[in-house]
Amino acid sequence: MSKIWTEKIFDDPEIFILRVDDDQIKYFEAVWEITEGISYNAYLVKLNDANVLIDGWKKNYAKEFIDILSKIVDPKEITHIVVNHTEPDHSGTLPATLEAIGHDVEIIASNFGKRLLEGFYGIKDVTVVKDGEEKEIGGKKFKFVMTPWLHWPDTMVTYLDGILFGCDVGGGYLLPEILDDSNESVVERYLPHVTKYIVTVIGHYKNYILEGAEKLSSLEIKALLPGHGLIWKKDPQRLLNHYVSVAKGDPKKGKVTVIYDSMYGFVENVMKKAIDSLKEKGFTPVVYKFSDEERPAISEILKDIPDSEALIFGVSTYEAE
Repeated sequence: MSKIWTEKIFDDPEIFILRVDDDQIKYFEAVWEITEGISYNAYLVKLNDANVLIDGWKKNYAKEFIDILSKIVDPKEITHIVVNHTEPDHSGTLPATLEAIGHDVEIIASNFGKRLLEGFYGIKDVTVVKDGEEKEIGGKKFKFVMTPWLHWPDTMVTYLDGILFGCDVGGGYLLPEILDDSNESVVERYLPHVTKYIVTVIGHYKNYILEGAEKLSSLEIKALLPGHGLIWKKDPQRLLNHYVSVAKGDPKKGKVTVIYDSMYGFVENVMKKAIDSLKEKGFTPVVYKFSDEERPAISEILKDIPDSEALIFGVSTYEAE
């Protein structure tokens, strides 16, 4: 059974995280193999005369979402829902949430987000916010910043009192055993899965990562609360720097990724010599081998490419043409 978390993570403003660990998923977006799983994070901000729900979970967990939400607040008391990104792993619980609320509630999204909400769920009554627009809710000022193609055209982030609700911005695979970045060993183990998430989900739009990071650099970010994985309270800039580094392809000194296939062992004999030579010269090879007995996940290979100084391929001859 998937683990469900809920905890107050800030006192002023009062913010709760609602996290579910999806340990049943095998292929993220029906493409990327993720045996490590992924979490879906939503947030509730409780203010004077307002309760703001930010994002949601995958539809599969709609009942669990309403149950856990109801332990924090009566759904009928929710006044606003911010949809940073309409992809159904974040908006799938929205119809059930609206049903539980049972009355008109202000839904906030980007212009493109409004179009997708209508297309996905038939929701037409949406407040559209523009890039940089500020909106006062419950005595607090919310700022909305458009971050298109991170990784859909509708994507935006929400900024409140130094806290950035990033949705897909700042996400990563894995089901960390803690909620935040307070434990260094957990962070070290988690970051490679962030790299894997970046290259598989957002990698095609790496220039937009750099543009988005430049735009967000004008904000004082004290905490980053993404829609997947760890929340970053101790050092949010570390995560942002990691995103930029992956997008730029900053190499790790000495790292070489070696990818080869060997049908009957002949190519493997050659590649073993190449790998030994790399080690003798002080390089650190990361090796992925395809054979009749093993086949690494493409998503795993991709995660090691951005910070490699070189890629080496060994390919069998299969066809004459």
